[in-house]
Formats: sequence, structure tokens, C-alpha cells
Amino acid sequence: MTTLEGRTGSALVVIDVQNSVMEGAHDRDAVIANIATLVDKARTEDVPVIWVQHSSENMPIDSDGWQYVPELKLGESEPVVHKLYPDSFEETDLESVLADRNIGRLVVTGAQTDECIRSTIHGAIVRGYDTLLVSDAHTTEDLSEWGAPTPDKVISHTNLYWTNHQAPGRTAGTATTAEVALGDSPSH
Repeated sequence: MTTLEGRTGSALVVIDVQNSVMEGAHDRDAVIANIATLVDKARTEDVPVIWVQHSSENMPIDSDGWQYVPELKLGESEPVVHKLYPDSFEETDLESVLADRNIGRLVVTGAQTDECIRSTIHGAIVRGYDTLLVSDAHTTEDLSEWGAPTPDKVISHTNLYWTNHQAPGRTAGTATTAEVALGDSPSH
């Protein structure tokens, strides 16, 4: 139902599953395993996998912390979108990468739930994309020391509100790794 005309394809988007980002992430290994399952499924079904990779002063390009976690292997022909801001669309080539592949539906995974995931899913739906968040394939670190809820609550809350999110002519929602359909006419 995307509002982007002629964009019938889906893509799996993997955001910032990098060494530094995942170092203290909640349920790290299970989340990475779920993302790996989805990457394998996407490749088997010939659905594009789009990798997003953040850099900053604390995570400079080519540093060990900037690298994707070793459990996930990027495919040679799979695009990598480099970003500097939480929303994966801000000052990146993500929109053109998706347009070139006629993508109108995003299946979103990665880190961090309360920053780059949240910013990107909102950025996607505002730009006309149907946006599915994989409920057991995103994570965040514990920032409760600074007043944030614990990571499990951040993840649960994000899943709750995205399950019920609405926008005219676009769909939002969540599904578990096991429930996700990646094809062009998915139920989730």
C-alpha cells in the first residue's frame, strides 16, 4: 500500500549492527541470530538486503568499532549506506538505493531501538514507505543510569506503538522473525 508509485518491492534493512554499537546491547546474540536468519531468508528469496553503517567521532570509518559484527557477512553486491545521523535517510543515498530497486516496503532490523531504529522507521513512513519493524530483531543499550527505561522496556514500548502506528496510504506494524514475509505481497 505504499504511497510510492510503482514501488512494489520489499527490502530487508539492517541498521548499525556494528561492533561498538552492539558491544553492550540488550540480548545481543539473540538479536544478531535473528537478523542473520532474516538475511539468509532474504538472500534465498532474492529480496534486497540493504546495510546501513553509522560513523561518528567516537566510531570513525574503518575503525574496529565501525565494522559490522563478525556474525553478519555483507554480500558483495549488497549496498551499504553510510550515515552520520540517526535517520538512515538523512544526507545518505538510501532513497536512491531503494528507488533503483523499486522498493516501497521496508523490513527494519538493527540498533539502537531508541535512536537510529526509531528515527529511521518514522523517516521511512513519512517518506511514503510501508514499514515493518521486526520485533525481536532490534536492540539497544542500557541507558537507565541517565533516566531512560531499561532496554527491554524501550524495545517493548517501541514494538507496542509501532504495531499500532498509522499513516494515510501506508502501513506500519511489527512481526517476529518467524512471522516476517519478505515477498512483494506479505501479510506481515
